[in-house]
Amino acid sequence: MRQIQNLLINGLHGRPVITDVYYHQTGKPKPVVVFSHGFKGFKDWGAWHLVAQQFAGAGFVFALFNFSYNGTTLEKPDEFADLEAFGNNNYSIELDDLGVVIDHLLNSNGIVPESEIDTRKLFLCGHSRGGGLTILKAREDRRVTGIATWAGVCSYHRHISQGNAVEEWRKKGVVYIQNARTQQQMPLYFQLYENTMQNMNRLHIEEAAKSLQCPLLIVHGTADPVVLYEEAEMLHQWQPDSQLLPIPDANHVFGMRHPWTGNELPPHAQTMTNATIDFFKNLP
Repeated sequence: MRQIQNLLINGLHGRPVITDVYYHQTGKPKPVVVFSHGFKGFKDWGAWHLVAQQFAGAGFVFALFNFSYNGTTLEKPDEFADLEAFGNNNYSIELDDLGVVIDHLLNSNGIVPESEIDTRKLFLCGHSRGGGLTILKAREDRRVTGIATWAGVCSYHRHISQGNAVEEWRKKGVVYIQNARTQQQMPLYFQLYENTMQNMNRLHIEEAAKSLQCPLLIVHGTADPVVLYEEAEMLHQWQPDSQLLPIPDANHVFGMRHPWTGNELPPHAQTMTNATIDFFKNLP
């Protein structure tokens, strides 16, 4: 298996998009899958590398990347070493980052040889808020031929629009959230709210879901305490042609944790992976 790690792709906002790519070099064109991580996530979190390996083994070119403002660095890829960047992240930047990764992979001069890429088959998958991004990107980039959300959110606006809390955020310019794993106080600058409101049309997941022109698989744990299963049902309601796969008793991360030291996925993550591989393989 060929593994390209920490490839630096030029972003649109002054910071590189650090990307890993997994595939088997066969000289035959393969469908491309691009994975987007979630909030307080990163490409090296947990067992995502095992997911990547399984997709590559199933005949895909699989890419996963760090959003350029996710707070990690090239030197410390699994730590939030740049909280200033984290605080200045927003959904528009993340959509643009996803776009430059797609462009690089589908470019004949990209890191993966042209002979290994089937540019007619581009699939996206995303976890949590990364799931919302896949829906938004599929609406604005018609090269996308299929998408899957893993514990995906159905709205960005309602998660940050909370009445009096917004006014307090505006006055202070920043709010802090605690990272339960690292105990870090992580800043969110008010620009996140401003950018979300200013780009409401581009970031409106409901409208994007309703207007999707490609197949959608929704995978969600019924015991998810972070993004409730009801959000998956909302996505399915907005896009009735989608496939909804509930995983009984699965949590938000499908049984994974960080760090992950095993060589196998936990059962719920394996179910998620198998279902998505089968879904993409069966698309025309």
